[in-house]
Amino acid sequence: MKFIIASILTALLGFAAPLYFTWWSFAVTSAIVALLVKQKWWLAFFAGFLGLFILWGGLSYFIDLKNEHLLSQKIASILPLGGSYISIITVTAVTGALVSGFAALTGSLAGQLKKG
Repeated sequence: MKFIIASILTALLGFAAPLYFTWWSFAVTSAIVALLVKQKWWLAFFAGFLGLFILWGGLSYFIDLKNEHLLSQKIASILPLGGSYISIITVTAVTGALVSGFAALTGSLAGQLKKG
């Protein structure tokens, strides 16, 4: 249950924070969620990873759908992705998910530090 709550909170705060702060503020919110929702370090990593993977993948696909995949196909043809818009959306989602996962890992391990 904690895993699901942490994933949802990570996604919600990962969406809201960049509206008011810089784009990378989702990493700070991922660390805070992992610090407050106590889990094992690997669960915290995967909760942060999953929350942002779904968020960034969904947002990227929604934005890409609005312009009929024109921009993503052009960018995917520049990169070695074979012009596939699904590949560029996946790369985008994995990039955000890794940053969030490692931020959550950092928050989880920081919460486990012994005082003294």
